[in-house]
Amino acid sequence: MGFVNVMLAPHGQCRVSQFGEVIMLNRYYGWYVQTADLANAEVAMRAETAGWAGEGKPIIFTEYGAATYPGLHQLPAEPWSEEYQVDYLEVQHRIFDEFDEVVGEQMWNFADFATTGGIMRVGGNKKGAFTRERQPKLAAHLLGRRWTGERG
Repeated sequence: MGFVNVMLAPHGQCRVSQFGEVIMLNRYYGWYVQTADLANAEVAMRAETAGWAGEGKPIIFTEYGAATYPGLHQLPAEPWSEEYQVDYLEVQHRIFDEFDEVVGEQMWNFADFATTGGIMRVGGNKKGAFTRERQPKLAAHLLGRRWTGERG
């Protein structure tokens, strides 16, 4: 039994996690918080993950991700570029791999999708590894290598 904990209840403040058998976390350090500051996002994410790992329960990251405008390339990497999405994912994966308690991960999302209009999402949710037309972004290649064990 478990429930998904969004960023509103970080480790030490959640009053419900004690009742679950699995800790499921939606975390967006480097995107919604510490945007464009992956160095500090990594520190904060690692610290919170360490706290949850100390609970002695398996952890699944049920959401993590950064939006990318397909085809936008920037060096140095900036938010909304494909390079930033890859850099963001690499930070998350480095942290996941440090903790034996992390037993699962699900990047948000498989592909971009339509949403209601608003200032946070131009033309829909763009956190996918693939475009709405199912064309791969750089993140799709990174995830493919991670999940198949390929290097390079």
